Amino acid sequence: MVINKQRKGDMNMKSAKLSIAALLAIVLLAGCGSGNTNKQGAAGSDSGSGASASPAAASGSAAASAEPASYKKLGDEPLTLTFYSTSGTFPDVEFNTLIADPIHAKYPNVTIERITPAANTTNEEVLSTYTPDIIYSSSSSHANIIRTGVYEDLRPYIEKFGFDTSRIKPILWNYAQELTKGKGDQIWIIPFNANQHVLYYNKDIFDKFGVPYPTDEQQTWDDVIEIAKKLTRTVNGVHYVGLAVDNLSGLAKGLGLSITDRTEGNSTLSSDPGWLRTFELQKKILEIPGYVGPDNFWNYGRDQFMKDQTIAMRASWLANMVGPLEELRQQGVEFNWDIAPVPNFEDQLGVTREAQVHSLSINKNSPHKDEAFQVIAEILSDEGQLILSRNGRVPAVVNPALEAEYGTEIPVLQGKKVQNVFVGEPLQEHYTSAYDLGVSSALTDAAEGLAIGGLDVNTALRNAEEAINQKAESLRSTLGAP
Repeated sequence: MVINKQRKGDMNMKSAKLSIAALLAIVLLAGCGSGNTNKQGAAGSDSGSGASASPAAASGSAAASAEPASYKKLGDEPLTLTFYSTSGTFPDVEFNTLIADPIHAKYPNVTIERITPAANTTNEEVLSTYTPDIIYSSSSSHANIIRTGVYEDLRPYIEKFGFDTSRIKPILWNYAQELTKGKGDQIWIIPFNANQHVLYYNKDIFDKFGVPYPTDEQQTWDDVIEIAKKLTRTVNGVHYVGLAVDNLSGLAKGLGLSITDRTEGNSTLSSDPGWLRTFELQKKILEIPGYVGPDNFWNYGRDQFMKDQTIAMRASWLANMVGPLEELRQQGVEFNWDIAPVPNFEDQLGVTREAQVHSLSINKNSPHKDEAFQVIAEILSDEGQLILSRNGRVPAVVNPALEAEYGTEIPVLQGKKVQNVFVGEPLQEHYTSAYDLGVSSALTDAAEGLAIGGLDVNTALRNAEEAINQKAESLRSTLGAP
């Protein structure tokens, strides 16, 4: 396990368009960027020193009568905070650009260092060995990190520093509250960004086979499958595949499906009709002529799209691809790709997949809780969220002016149809329990049965349900109630 120091240079952001800049200036001067009624910024400073700031009540409510009786102001003294990412795709180029560099630029006394665990080290091992001050998580780790007991209740800090939670997009804040359902009035996470889905497509493959690109309007799955059929073929020994979709777990995001029920942990595959539709859609994709490749390979993902460049279309998360594509570009590898709206079922057009919540939290064992929360508040300010938006992440806060700047600072998105990121309304992410995480491999097994095991939809669905319930029974003996 090592802790790598990250670069601390100032951010060199381009100027926003005049109208956007003017609007942001008005918003920031009004204090909306911080959630405070003064002009001090999200963590109580407008100068970067933090020396004279005092937190106030959230924007839209009465000002605090006095600053907190005792708290540590960010930037008063030299400080190093440690940061650990428990899940999701968060390469160093994004960590530096979105967190380490802007914080150090505003507070030269403050350095954010990233904990980089050794390969195959579990979150539990890291959190029992090290004490990261700030924890970055997503739905693929929230439930398990909750079980470690390291999340600090953020309610006292929200009140102490006058952090305005009403600025956070409702679908993200509702999810944050859902995590602590039945745990009292606690908050364990602050949403960092909304990780939305898009349809990536390789224009070179479309051009090679003379097929028109996907439209800028949301299409149905049936429409996209017809396009994929024209692009799935083997030419000169290269096997091209028209469509990759992150399989059953990815397709289920379009209907907001949970694998298990929250009260018992049992399978929902037979009780929720959405799962039958999802299995049927998966089967349609796998049955595209020529889809299954040499050696029965069928499980296509990021590497085949980004590195091999043999996938014509891929429906997936923004965060799963944009940062890695920028890293690839910096290594000198580029290709001609673009973005279209993610497809959905015909009766669900206008709605996109669930927006995954990437979040920031405080370790309850951190000796720097006040400062860690002030860093989080800075990142959630309009200034911090503008940096995030310009560099390819969808802001967590409600502010159309920030979304209008999406992708303007990250080279890999220049010239791309980034407006298609915002076509359709994303669903609120469902609560992903430790049971969901523990049984998810049954969906991969089911997809494999459909792809190369000769299974029909009903058999694959029934087998998956049996496997999920068996796994759930085992989990109950180790995890207890869901």
